[in-house]
Amino acid sequence: MTTPADAQQRLNEAITRLTGPGGRFEITAEEVLGATMPVLRHRGRAVGDLVAASRAWKDRDYLVTADRRISYEQHADAVAALATALRDEYGVVRGDRVALLAANCPEWVTAFWAAQCLGAVAVGLNSWWMPREIEYGLRHSRPRVLIVDAKRAALLADIDTAEIAVLTVEDHVPRLVAAHSGAELPRAEVDEDDPSVILYTSGTSGRPKGALHSQRNLLAVVDYHRFSDAMAAAFTGRAYSETEPSPLRYLLTSPLFHIASLHNLVVPRLATGSTVVMYQGAFAADTVLGLIERERVTNWGAVPTMAARLLEHGDIDNYDLSSLTAFALASAPSSIALKDRLRQRFPFARDALVDSYGLTECSTAIAVATTAELEQYPGTLGRPILTVSVEIRDPFGERVPDGTEGEVCVRSPFVMLGYWADEAATAAAITPDRWLRTGDFGVLEDGRLRLTGRRSDLILRGGENVYPTEIEQCLDEHPAVAECAVVGVPHEDLGQEVAAIVVVRPGAGVDEAQLHEYAAARLSYYKVPGRWRITSEPLPRNATGKVIRRGLTA
Repeated sequence: MTTPADAQQRLNEAITRLTGPGGRFEITAEEVLGATMPVLRHRGRAVGDLVAASRAWKDRDYLVTADRRISYEQHADAVAALATALRDEYGVVRGDRVALLAANCPEWVTAFWAAQCLGAVAVGLNSWWMPREIEYGLRHSRPRVLIVDAKRAALLADIDTAEIAVLTVEDHVPRLVAAHSGAELPRAEVDEDDPSVILYTSGTSGRPKGALHSQRNLLAVVDYHRFSDAMAAAFTGRAYSETEPSPLRYLLTSPLFHIASLHNLVVPRLATGSTVVMYQGAFAADTVLGLIERERVTNWGAVPTMAARLLEHGDIDNYDLSSLTAFALASAPSSIALKDRLRQRFPFARDALVDSYGLTECSTAIAVATTAELEQYPGTLGRPILTVSVEIRDPFGERVPDGTEGEVCVRSPFVMLGYWADEAATAAAITPDRWLRTGDFGVLEDGRLRLTGRRSDLILRGGENVYPTEIEQCLDEHPAVAECAVVGVPHEDLGQEVAAIVVVRPGAGVDEAQLHEYAAARLSYYKVPGRWRITSEPLPRNATGKVIRRGLTA
């Protein structure tokens, strides 16, 4: 019988073999932008090089939608043609910005890779933005070319784009690809720490900032995913080879302008030969479940709100979901109660559910909690991933002992170069020795990270620090609560009062007094909401699934 201790020993042995001297993922210390940190010795230097290498996967599916299949060979040909057109017809060169403003579609992916092959910087603009926000993004990033779909093109009517070449997904891109069919794939000489991508932060408070990611950042993410595949193979006794395509099929349901879909799905899959099954349109449980069944999806990283909607779906048993062997929650916090409900409802979640913690500024996960860890340590977000260092620091920037709450600080090859065109914000976020101040508060316990809240969400009630996350996770466990948000509201004596906006489940009956009694039995008195708003309307969320707290009141 294999015990947890035996499993952990096997895991440690596999890590040592893969990352030690002579291993495929050998870790060494090198200087990165003036600071010494762990990096992989054997690594690529240019993101665009992945396109040429992907031809090895030939006619295997790279991108699949409801009505299209694009092989690796077809994709590489389209990238070569579009990159050539951008260079020869629009003058795009190394360092220029190519902005992308469109719903998820294969052309978005093709344009991203075309920019990489030219050494240009791909700018993922939020496709949920309205004209005022789009105008800000364009003025801020100053792209030479904007690739836009018809729906977003209509929003450009009152925006000055005279200095930008605007190309449409539906018309220009197919014509340019056809006109330059058979072109040789361009290759730009870039440095490892040259910029590669700008993705905008959620902007839940203030204007969005452009997180500038380097060639190093994206390639480090690719190697992390390769390492994860090698670890899985080593742990199960299977052979691992980077020259053989991976049979895994990944469902993409989040927007491409987010690291979950771009950096951690579309980019590494090109390197591993896996398939990306791209969901398009507003989330609908029936359509998603049908796509999983039809395409035999093996891996899905879902925003917690999507997972919660599946729980409300009545016909889940009508779908064959047996192919799904990896199920991750990502992009937004999720409660212990949600994870428990997922395990109870879905067989695949019992053996495959994992959780993680990451930021746009960090390109990928900072820490990942395995299925076993989630069961043994409810609330944990796991241990830092490969080459990531995490410290908990006090307000003066000093490291605090394990078990002590403080700000989560991170240093790794995944951390962004900085914020595009914003030196002040960069200096406030990244220390001279390359530690990123996340703005999140948490605790390290036996090397595992647990979050307690965000500094920006902190409620100061009568001199006591109150973090909404703790209260929200408590209320989430109430059987009548579908979702909730806790915010601070002005109070004459206390400075701020705790207020809760609670969305109840259909058909559930619960009132303010019952919720107050429930919370009072589980939380310190000063954490119990003093004001309540009970509603059936879903909470407002941004494109990455995070609750938009600004403007919420009870």
